[in-house]
Amino acid sequence: MVVNYFANLGYFVPEIIVIGTMLAMLFLEASYKNEDKGRGLVFSIASVGLIFAFFTLLNNLSDEPLAIFTNAVVIDQFSTFAKIIMVLGTFGSIYLSSQSNDIYSDFKSEFAIMSMGVLVGGMLLASANNMLTLYLGIETLSILSYVLASLRKNDDYSSEAGLKYSLYGGIAAGVMLFGMSHIFGVLGTIQFEEIIPKLQNLSTLQLSILIPSFMMFFVGIGYKIACVPFHMWAPDVYEGSPIPVTTFFSIVPKVAGIAALVRITMVFFSKEGALQDSWVIILQVIAVLTMFVGNISAIDQRSVKRMLAYSSIAHAGFMLLGVVVMDAVGARAILFYAALYLFMTLSAFYITSFVSDKYGNDHFERFNGMYVRYPLIAIMMGITMFSLSGLPPFGGFVAKFNILKAAIDKGYYTLATLGAINSVISLYYYLKIVRNMIFTPPESNDEIEGFSFRNTAIIIGLTSPVVIFGLFWGGLMLMATNAKLFILQ
Repeated sequence: MVVNYFANLGYFVPEIIVIGTMLAMLFLEASYKNEDKGRGLVFSIASVGLIFAFFTLLNNLSDEPLAIFTNAVVIDQFSTFAKIIMVLGTFGSIYLSSQSNDIYSDFKSEFAIMSMGVLVGGMLLASANNMLTLYLGIETLSILSYVLASLRKNDDYSSEAGLKYSLYGGIAAGVMLFGMSHIFGVLGTIQFEEIIPKLQNLSTLQLSILIPSFMMFFVGIGYKIACVPFHMWAPDVYEGSPIPVTTFFSIVPKVAGIAALVRITMVFFSKEGALQDSWVIILQVIAVLTMFVGNISAIDQRSVKRMLAYSSIAHAGFMLLGVVVMDAVGARAILFYAALYLFMTLSAFYITSFVSDKYGNDHFERFNGMYVRYPLIAIMMGITMFSLSGLPPFGGFVAKFNILKAAIDKGYYTLATLGAINSVISLYYYLKIVRNMIFTPPESNDEIEGFSFRNTAIIIGLTSPVVIFGLFWGGLMLMATNAKLFILQ
């Protein structure tokens, strides 16, 4: 058994690289004196570790799927693709933290260390193949996230964000465990592959217990992806957290939660019956409500960061449309969407962060006249906003089109129509920034230090895939198509 576990570690290399990198950063940080503010080596180690993890994952995309650690973890192309997105999101967030003034200098390295820990939880969650592993992934993801949200300890809003996040997270985890205990009580196992055959012939009594139990089970995942009605924490936490933390929360926990939800849906609810019908109906209602609540709430926001928080809720609802489809086409569309969402989110938050550093807030008015002062930055922000709203010829349009096509192919015409309507609604608040940048005179002509040559080049690099994959989306779509989800039976 011990030998077998050590052999399994050979298939767990990306996670081991991230854990090793985090430990190296932790020991290095502990060796610094209080007056040492640079901590540049910490970020160098983080960059090297994440680059190694990225290329290892990229290499693993061609490997055959397998289950390790007594089938507790599944390594397949689907989870590997999701992990690649999470690693890139972590890398982008850590670089932003090194440039942003929104995190105290003393805590920049702490952010890098804790974000690596959250990444490990996200990677575990994406590969979870039993309920205990899934719960461990969620808790590893969550506990360090609570600390990240309150990283600015002298800021009341940040402290409030951490408190709200931990309170909601604790309740959601408790409800999830309660649902898991009922599922285990009825089915007698926590292993996904052992649950599948037991779901085929259920009595009325068992169904009456399992349907609400799976709903409670969903609470823990719904909370991580911030879907309605588990979204209440997101706007306040996103606004109160430092912008690099908000950027990180918008990508890593959301992608990990969606990946876990896709696996659970396709494993447990692929067979027709009362259980599948109830699950699909619930997901449909949640997806529609999440899109409408996110988009309508974003309209009235004055802060760009808070607007992006509500829009991320709406994007989670859009990705849930792909989950409802419950087939390989829906899973492919979700992965493609998540990949484009990564670049759009990083680009939007990078620009917002540097504007906020200059003016002390990220209100829409701070973007006035940006096209006159920084035309390249304004163009990149405009492209990102157009893409987030789903306008062609940008990647966001292709991503949303694939989700809607997957829903239409399954006969969910009403869902697809409501999704399209929500894209139109989102145009209002996304284009509000574009209007301010182009048609409103600038408030001042002061230089924004964050828009240095290097950072401008990075923003262009982050925005370029949004254009490239909008025009030449075949390669990325092929990667998403080949990223099959492996169901162990």
